[in-house]
Amino acid sequence: MADPTADLSLSDVTSGEPGRPGVPGGTAVPRTVSATPDDRGTGGLTHVREDGSAHMVDVTGKNETSRTAVATGRVRTRPDVLDMVFADGSEGLPKGDALPVARVAGIMGAKKTPEIIPLCHPLPLGKITVDFRREDAATHGADAVRIRASVKTRGVTGVEMEALTAVTTAALTVYDMIKAVDRHGVIDDVRVLAKSGGKSGSWDVRDAPADGPTGGPVSGPVSGPHGEGA
Repeated sequence: MADPTADLSLSDVTSGEPGRPGVPGGTAVPRTVSATPDDRGTGGLTHVREDGSAHMVDVTGKNETSRTAVATGRVRTRPDVLDMVFADGSEGLPKGDALPVARVAGIMGAKKTPEIIPLCHPLPLGKITVDFRREDAATHGADAVRIRASVKTRGVTGVEMEALTAVTTAALTVYDMIKAVDRHGVIDDVRVLAKSGGKSGSWDVRDAPADGPTGGPVSGPVSGPHGEGA
């Protein structure tokens, strides 16, 4: 089932006046925040106060529940580079075995999420998996390293950002490992695939409209010799 989200519109009442926050001698300028629910989320910007300023959401009154999030992304590169990445020991890559290094980086990235995403809450992460799979242009539209991260916790808020951070950190590491042989590698298709737990319940991108902003086909489970995290 699809979970509603917000089609958000932020508009500054004014711009450039000395009253803008952060301008010496200025005062707060009113901003309007409006939200129209649709099929993509839960409605409303929870990190924005009525005056338009950002804040950390108070979660102290929320109940602890088991929560999971799954995210994906990919690093597009040449077929010959993929041969090196998925060879035993990443033979031919100057920096060596790419995927084990990227896996550890993804796990570390998930743990560091609240340190690099300012308004995220520190959470006790119970399990993190980072998986890799080779994708070929003939069957997937591009030659790429597909990355899939799953994060679990028991806490008061979700772990979507941790899953996304795991994917992007792993992707950046893959790029770092291959840039000596392909500086034109591209990181893209980073998105949340599914989440469960919490007040809003479960959500899966496969239930979204096929023509929606996050709809369309989703690759199946990632498996193989590089399939388990920590």
